[in-house]
Amino acid sequence: MLTVTILLDSVEKVQRFVSKISRYSCGFDVECGNSCVDGKSLVGLFSLDISRPLQLTVNGGESEIEDVLRDINEFMQY
Repeated sequence: MLTVTILLDSVEKVQRFVSKISRYSCGFDVECGNSCVDGKSLVGLFSLDISRPLQLTVNGGESEIEDVLRDINEFMQY
């Protein structure tokens, strides 16, 4: 399991993010405050306040973590 902070502050970013992570078999949970949604769900992500940084938790897929991090680098907040 890995948790990182991401920013998806536009419709285009949300669409690109979902497109990139949907290729992976591991689970992606995105949290904002007390809400948690499936990161592969456009509808779920749009139910969050995307103007704020979000917490992304990658569940399982230990062998894919390096690839996931490379693919989502543009969305990560350091």
